[in-house]
Amino acid sequence: MTSPLFTVKPRAKHNGLTLSLGGLVLALLGLGIFLNSQSLFALGLTCFSLGVLAMVLGWAKLAEPDESLIGDEQGFTFKHRRGQLYVRWDNIQRIDIPRVSHGLEQLDLPFIGLRLYAINPVLDSISPRLATGLLSEQRPLMMTAVANEESLQTLEAYLGTEFTPLIVNGERYRGVLAMFGHRSELLAKHLGYHLYIPADALDREPMEVARLLRQTRQAQLADNPPE
Repeated sequence: MTSPLFTVKPRAKHNGLTLSLGGLVLALLGLGIFLNSQSLFALGLTCFSLGVLAMVLGWAKLAEPDESLIGDEQGFTFKHRRGQLYVRWDNIQRIDIPRVSHGLEQLDLPFIGLRLYAINPVLDSISPRLATGLLSEQRPLMMTAVANEESLQTLEAYLGTEFTPLIVNGERYRGVLAMFGHRSELLAKHLGYHLYIPADALDREPMEVARLLRQTRQAQLADNPPE
């Protein structure tokens, strides 16, 4: 088995076990207070509620994959708790940090953006479950993109086509894959990138990981130029 060129671990997974165990202890403490002391009912209920919340958050962290990015000679795999997605180096046009205008300033968004030559390979390989998860998680990103253009007409036009079939490069997509394709095209138009890797999926600064991806892409395409 070939060793990966690089791996990146999700920051979101950190402290998942500690949070889960701490939440369990707090929930049991609250339950004990609740059952044994009526005068401390409010305290017991508060401890129990906070403990359950901590356990849920901890379990969500533990559900994250051990590695979020794994690179090889042909491309890299993005791993998500809902599935995974493979992106080839020769299908990536640009890798950088997406930015939006705020007055006279440019603000970095907490993502790594990937601009692709073609969205088809992504739509052909992504699972509906992962596409659905990314659509939900990236809704604030969509609103940011539209707000940056200050155009309600853009949002209305997108919402009007979101559930329609998508035809890209002669291929037709329906359902959640079409929705994901429409969203990717909208984000590419307004923010410049089709795919977005969130900062909490990384174990270092997004700019550092973006630089790693660019350098690896450049080296691999030099060694294995596309036909």
